[in-house]
Amino acid sequence: MSTIGIGQAVVLGVVEGVTEFLPVSSTGHLKIAEGLMDIPVDDKAVVAFTAVIQVGAIAAVLVYFFRDILRFVTAWGRGLADRSQRTSHDYKFTWWVIYATIPIVVVGLAAKPLIEGPLASLWVVAGSLIVGSGVMWVADQMGRHKRGEADTTFKDAMLVGCSQILALLFPGFSRSGATMSTALLLDLDRVAATRLSFFLGLPALTGAGLYELKDAVGGGVDAAPLIVGTVVSFVVAYASIAWLLKFVAKHSFNAFVIYRIVVGALVFALLGAGVLNA
Repeated sequence: MSTIGIGQAVVLGVVEGVTEFLPVSSTGHLKIAEGLMDIPVDDKAVVAFTAVIQVGAIAAVLVYFFRDILRFVTAWGRGLADRSQRTSHDYKFTWWVIYATIPIVVVGLAAKPLIEGPLASLWVVAGSLIVGSGVMWVADQMGRHKRGEADTTFKDAMLVGCSQILALLFPGFSRSGATMSTALLLDLDRVAATRLSFFLGLPALTGAGLYELKDAVGGGVDAAPLIVGTVVSFVVAYASIAWLLKFVAKHSFNAFVIYRIVVGALVFALLGAGVLNA
């Protein structure tokens, strides 16, 4: 019997699509939604399910940024074939994304038992939401927002890429929040920080989804909920990406900071009252 039903898959797909790229923690919101629907958040099949439906959100990035990604891949291919093409920023940036993905892959594999065990607790999610909001507020205030996407360096990519580990270990911190905050502290403007977060998340999230697919299917989740959740995630994530890029071009991250604090405090209250099971 499937651990997750079609209706639950739709709800989780919407939650994933809305929150994956907003700096509010998709993992945290998924765990909260699962808790409210009495789905065991520490069940391996459930953990795997949430990783798999992320592929839908990643597919939305691939479609939305198709021209940019095609440009990067083309430049990378030209650089591999011709040394004279290796000075282009697009060629180097593609390598930086690959290098910046290595740390999170190593930590993800090494810390898998912790990530799927003690760190999957909703207490951790609530605390990480609040702590992460403080980091984001400081980054947005301290960042000088003076550098664009063309100004990114290998150092930027590695630091932003490594910051994803925070969200991996502490669900609720938010991968997008961690990467955007790091980019802002490096003085990138908000649009550049947001786009960099998208591109750096592609390999890690895609790899995680494909890696967890066997556990989701083998662990008791039927193929139908997986497909439904992934498709819903794709559609909602595409709209979310378009909205976020327009929003950050004109606004600060304060709305996300306030929202995270409110949600984190609410989860603490629900856990304390016994409404939610950690």
